[in-house]
Amino acid sequence: MLSDRDLSRRKFCALGAMAAASLLLPRSLSAATPASGNRQLSFFHTHTGESLAAEYCCEGVYKPESLRRINHLLRDFRVNEVKAIDVRLLDLLFSLNGQLQTREPYHVISGYRSPRTNTMLRARGGAHTGVASKSLHMVGKAIDIRVPGVPLGQLHKAAVSLEKGGVGIYPSSNFVHVDVGRVRYWSGN
Repeated sequence: MLSDRDLSRRKFCALGAMAAASLLLPRSLSAATPASGNRQLSFFHTHTGESLAAEYCCEGVYKPESLRRINHLLRDFRVNEVKAIDVRLLDLLFSLNGQLQTREPYHVISGYRSPRTNTMLRARGGAHTGVASKSLHMVGKAIDIRVPGVPLGQLHKAAVSLEKGGVGIYPSSNFVHVDVGRVRYWSGN
């Protein structure tokens, strides 16, 4: 039979081993999920003028009504089409807020884009505009943003440091693209 002292020693050793193992994980794995608790995001859509502040996750449970409101705000406003936004993208934005240590709303340039709008934007400016033919915007996994009071370079650097997907910077258009596709980085015009 084990004594209380043996159990305490085992617990101590087990906790120490777990702490040491967590240091060996790559940064992208150890920070893959935002801390439990409540997660809130704020948005301002630069094309529609709409604003939204929503607590979209409470104690690890996503809130359907808040997700519906976020999906609506991030819709393709050109054709008024709504698509479900991948919650991993919302969690990425939540983590990015933590990196930036800001509560400013994300200024949204582009959220969901329908295939029709994506084709129109590509035709309007050609492939050199940064509009990909198989854009992750079309599946609710990408967003183009800026944050008031945060220099574009700082926003870009913070997004890259998360190592959670694609990050592109577009200085002449004053926005940063983030997505939850494979990790990759680029600079546009």
